Amino acid sequence: MEDLCKSGLIELPDATLKFDPNFLTRDQADQLFNVLREQIPWRQDEIRVFGKTYQQPRLTALYGNNGSSYTYSGITMEPEPFTPELLALKSMVEKYAGHTFTTCLLNLYRDGNDSNGWHADDEKELGPNPVIASVSLGQTRTFHFKHRSQKSLRYRMELAHGSLLVMGGPMQHHWQHQVPKTRRPVAPRINLTFRKIG
Repeated sequence: MEDLCKSGLIELPDATLKFDPNFLTRDQADQLFNVLREQIPWRQDEIRVFGKTYQQPRLTALYGNNGSSYTYSGITMEPEPFTPELLALKSMVEKYAGHTFTTCLLNLYRDGNDSNGWHADDEKELGPNPVIASVSLGQTRTFHFKHRSQKSLRYRMELAHGSLLVMGGPMQHHWQHQVPKTRRPVAPRINLTFRKIG
């Protein structure tokens, strides 16, 4: 798996990425992490895999401005109204990405046992070529992505405190991504993924 350490616009087969490792200042990222950790009503849903039910290995929350629910892995979430902090961040992300977003899915990874397995953000309600903007706060975690058909195309990136990764083009049709478990002792991480639903 190849390390992808570039910033700015990154062109890959069937994908366009835009990455800013210092999207937020340290102070902005610290303040936002603390507010979200304390004030978001985090929840842990059950997911069904191969006929067995498990607790999802992370905590989640959904916020939006158009009332549209979001369904993935058999879980349907109804959005809470955006908080002032999330609205301010959404505006900054939209300016950088050049896209508008209606919804933010938040993930809290409490330690190295929390993860997000291989998947694509290709749910029908996201549209044909969704733009997904991902802000990372807290502990740096490794982000893997691989091409569905070109098996040699496998990359990893380190998503650090205050970074922003925007995934666009037909990426969600051709690539999968994950945040794997790690045995290293790691502190909590919050990931905010902005998307457009409806």
